[in-house]
Amino acid sequence: MRTLRLPIALLLAFILSSFVVAQPGAQPGAQQPTPAPAPGAGPAPGGGPPQGGGRGRGGRGGGVAIQPGEECPSGMTEWRADNCRAPEFPAPSIVDYRPHSTVVATPHMVPKAKYGAVDYHAHVAGMLTSQESLAAFMKQLDSIGVQLALSADNMSGERLQRALEVVRNSPYKDRVRILTGISFQGVGPGWAEKAVAQLEADIKAGAVGVGEIGKGLGLSTKKADGTRLKLDDPDLDPVWAAAARLNIPVFIHTADPPEFFSPLDFHNERWLELALFPDRRWMTDQYPKVEELFAERNRLFKKHPKTRFVAAHLAWHGNDYGRLAKLFEENPNVYAELGAVLYDLGRQPRAARELFIKYQDRLLFGKDTFEPSEFPYYWRVFETADEYFDYYREYHAFWKLYGLDLPDAVLKKIYYQNAVRITPGLPQSGWPR
Repeated sequence: MRTLRLPIALLLAFILSSFVVAQPGAQPGAQQPTPAPAPGAGPAPGGGPPQGGGRGRGGRGGGVAIQPGEECPSGMTEWRADNCRAPEFPAPSIVDYRPHSTVVATPHMVPKAKYGAVDYHAHVAGMLTSQESLAAFMKQLDSIGVQLALSADNMSGERLQRALEVVRNSPYKDRVRILTGISFQGVGPGWAEKAVAQLEADIKAGAVGVGEIGKGLGLSTKKADGTRLKLDDPDLDPVWAAAARLNIPVFIHTADPPEFFSPLDFHNERWLELALFPDRRWMTDQYPKVEELFAERNRLFKKHPKTRFVAAHLAWHGNDYGRLAKLFEENPNVYAELGAVLYDLGRQPRAARELFIKYQDRLLFGKDTFEPSEFPYYWRVFETADEYFDYYREYHAFWKLYGLDLPDAVLKKIYYQNAVRITPGLPQSGWPR
């Protein structure tokens, strides 16, 4: 029996060595990769590539074949045509991957708008409560080149009157205007008469329009009978008719970006934002579909051709300029505001520039959240031809922005001329020429 021990030992050694050499992804006789260097570690000794780098053509070889147009398996990426492989090192999470651009270009920063702008979408009610808060607010507007802020905070009744009083008793009465709000609670028999009466009283007090009508209208607000209040519900018609009679605009926010209604998976372009904000997830059966809301809104616009509507957030068609153009062509009474869609404008600059020039009479600047440090990003996109620069919120856009380099005549229209023209309650003089 002793004569069999050596051959068995040799056989076991051969099997073990074959298993080690034939690990997945390894080539026979190839050097095996070493563990990834620790974060912040420098290059390998001698200044060469990180240890485990292998050949310059890809190193480890191997991979998983896929069909043309097919996605790679989870955890892998296409490293050669129709072939996938996992990274050699642990992949960072979406919030930890922060590559630094190597583009070398001269930036053209724009701290102030070239022409004094109207912010048609300013949520600034908290700054209209005292002379002190208003004065501080004016300094912020001056620092970014905004000449007038239109408060879109749905103020009505006594709250509206108190804010108007603060503005009127200040040196800044031509720097702020206020939109009134409409309560859509309890819509049913008798509601319209009360709503119209309150609207008339608020306009008489000094409000210059209606808005911002929030996305709850259509999305979640219920009628008195418990059913969903649709945007084109006939019970609302007297209010829209009153706006036309009073010659005031209606600033309305309908739905949200289509991605907010889509499955929350890794194909969703706004995954990170939705993971951060649970109150922006509308993809459940509890809520209507986004296309249903858009259809109701469009029927509303068509049903009231004498009422001027301003669709907030570019009507959420910043990703589809053809659809926005169709909305404009079919509804001469509709305008669109630019708040919170800069990430869409800046990623398709040529198409956006063409849209702005063609529909220069239908677009109005607005910002939404009032954060002075963010306004210069808008000015830079609108006024320069800069390329490949950062957006101010990573969860909105993981891509870079490009400038539209708009002509001065277009800038004047979107910054203030269109707002003044469709909103008679704004100051009609004192604007840049």
